[in-house]
Amino acid sequence: MDDAIVTAIRRLTADWVTALAPTGSTALSAVGAWPLLALLAHTADGPARAELAAAVGLEPEQAGAAAVRLLAELDGTDDLSAALGIWTGKQLELRDEFAALVPKAHRGVLAGDQETDRAALDAWARERTRGLIEQMPVGISDDTRLVLATALALTTEWQQPFNEGSRDLGGSGRPWLSRTDTDLDSVRVVDGSLSLLRVAGTGPVDVLLAIGEPDAAPAGVLLAALAAGPDSGIPGSALNADEPGPGLRTVPGRAYAPPLLFVGLPAYEVRSTHDLLAHDDLFGLTSAQDSSRGHFPGISADPLAISQAGQATVARFHATGFEAASVTMMAMAVSGMPPPPQRIRNLHLTLDRPFGFIAVQRESGLPLFAGWSAEDSWVLVS
Repeated sequence: MDDAIVTAIRRLTADWVTALAPTGSTALSAVGAWPLLALLAHTADGPARAELAAAVGLEPEQAGAAAVRLLAELDGTDDLSAALGIWTGKQLELRDEFAALVPKAHRGVLAGDQETDRAALDAWARERTRGLIEQMPVGISDDTRLVLATALALTTEWQQPFNEGSRDLGGSGRPWLSRTDTDLDSVRVVDGSLSLLRVAGTGPVDVLLAIGEPDAAPAGVLLAALAAGPDSGIPGSALNADEPGPGLRTVPGRAYAPPLLFVGLPAYEVRSTHDLLAHDDLFGLTSAQDSSRGHFPGISADPLAISQAGQATVARFHATGFEAASVTMMAMAVSGMPPPPQRIRNLHLTLDRPFGFIAVQRESGLPLFAGWSAEDSWVLVS
């Protein structure tokens, strides 16, 4: 994995978490959005090119090939699949250079009928995410001339599964996961204010669970977890017995038995939909929305501007493993037409004891999914 790409996506993940400042459950995948931004940076001109290049963190000339290469590399990883899809209107002719950059297998044609196109795009989302996401995060209109999308799906099993039980949380019974581990150092405490547990998958992906002090802001906890390296902080075997760290306590055991780490947490499922244009400056999409002119001569001679951009993400943590998926979609219209109204979905919840999660490639440290699990995401006992 290219270190420059890993660094760029880690930064985009942190910036997105900061911009969202979540107060309730959410999930996101910057690695799903980054390839689309990189392709746009490669093909843009004017202010849009500079803004997109800043968001991508690579020179525009390198960004397009890097995007295609990243998705191919992720798709070749155990437990993970990644896909790129590009659909064009029948009258839109792609530049030869762009067509050569994006393999033909990833390209399709819009029928021009909203219902037909929507059904086809939703079917692509379902197939590419193994059914985890049912439909695209944004719609299309009669003005849509180009659609770009990525789909990412992760399914991993734990090296050591959890036991399933039930526990009353917030006045309702919830599935409770627990296990006993002899590896105390799978948990680490950073700066005394962040406890990190690495839950190892059988493949190349682990999930980090991060919990801070009760009054810690979710964004602060996630940012600290993203910044922490694998050897950051104090390992569990060396923690202070009186004040080990957030969410941790010590209990005397038998001296002749090995020390154990007892882990407990609720099973959870988080589903989120994000309007990327609500944070257009973060994604370098501010100038690209200006419909008075075209911004992507590297894609087509037709003047194109961004009309919609969104992401749908789901993450599930259960007794035997972790599943997550994202679909990121951007739609373009021919410039000169007024952009459709933007729809912003805000979610605000006050939760008792939330925690963050980040799915990372073990070797490269690439964050694949990041999120915040709180009471509203904890699965109810059926």
